[in-house]
Amino acid sequence: MDRNTFLGGSVVGVIVRLTVLSIVVGVVLSALGITPQNIFYQFNILLQRIYDLGFGALESVLGYLILGAMVVVPVWLISRLVKASRRSDVPPPPRGTSL
Repeated sequence: MDRNTFLGGSVVGVIVRLTVLSIVVGVVLSALGITPQNIFYQFNILLQRIYDLGFGALESVLGYLILGAMVVVPVWLISRLVKASRRSDVPPPPRGTSL
């Protein structure tokens, strides 16, 4: 693949077109109040919000875990205690016999 095919024309022509297009886009963005510093600042805020969202979700899951454990663990513990008390009431089968 030669350079003209890759760039879409001669090197000088492509540089001139990209320069003119960059100036036009720069004027439009400037009229909208968008600056390079603003773009980097907003990008930084976007990354911060994504980061916070990830840990916010983790915090929610941890809250659900604790809330559920407040119900599940006591019920499990009571069921184990009831099951253990039933086992102690029934004498164990004699050794050497299968159930």
